[in-house]
Amino acid sequence: MKHRSLGSLTVSAIGLGGMPMSIQGRKDRETSIATVHAALDAGITLIDTANSYHLDADGIGHNEILIAEALRSYGGDTSGVVVATKGGTIHRDEGPWGLEGSPEALHRAARASAERLGVQVIDLYQHHRPDPEVPYEETMGALRELIEQGVIRFAGISNADPDQIRTAHEVLGDALVSVQNQFSPEFRSSEPELELCDSLGIAFLPWSPLGGIRRAPGLGEERSAFREIADDRGVSPQQVALAWELALSERVIPIPGASRPESIVDSARAADLELSSDEISRLSAA
Repeated sequence: MKHRSLGSLTVSAIGLGGMPMSIQGRKDRETSIATVHAALDAGITLIDTANSYHLDADGIGHNEILIAEALRSYGGDTSGVVVATKGGTIHRDEGPWGLEGSPEALHRAARASAERLGVQVIDLYQHHRPDPEVPYEETMGALRELIEQGVIRFAGISNADPDQIRTAHEVLGDALVSVQNQFSPEFRSSEPELELCDSLGIAFLPWSPLGGIRRAPGLGEERSAFREIADDRGVSPQQVALAWELALSERVIPIPGASRPESIVDSARAADLELSSDEISRLSAA
């Protein structure tokens, strides 16, 4: 398994997105824990979660608790595993997720996440989504305070545009180590953010890098170039998609979601799939 940099941390080039294990359609607990164990066996050392990955308003932190349990029950060494979680959104039964960008809300959320994860310090804490009711500088200031207080080691942001990335970088400096935005063969509108991260030396973590839970299985059917190259290489179109994303920049660390061991094992193999320059150009043009 190849590795990449997340600030001063070294992590696997492919991460595990934990969301599918906790939302609608999730598998049983044993299957989810087996999925995390399979990821660790495959060499994955970055696990992404969030306090809002759960079914209903009473289940806050479901995925964080699940990840913590899986790490505790793993028979091997987990000292090099980096768990990244997020705060700044809340689940409401009566409608879509609400946003919480105030310093007070982030301080509460980060400490609660640390408790659920069973850690003294969260390796990477990311603000989930900008809150239009709170100046972005104030939200970033809260992340800086959490670092100063020893609650989190590094900070990240998610669903951010280039101006917000620049603001976060101004406030946090080298403590800002990641930007987590949607990016996949189907969804490429975050290319400006990826390019900015590349120039600033910040890791770019594509979420839904295979197109999302519903679209990922049919990726090869919708994108023929990915299927054709996969057939030539004797691998899955999903592996080709992740390898293509890795080839775009040394700062890219995809975090495909998984709820079955087979899925994450297949995704992990993409870290060692070397595409030719012609294949990369063909996929980029697809």
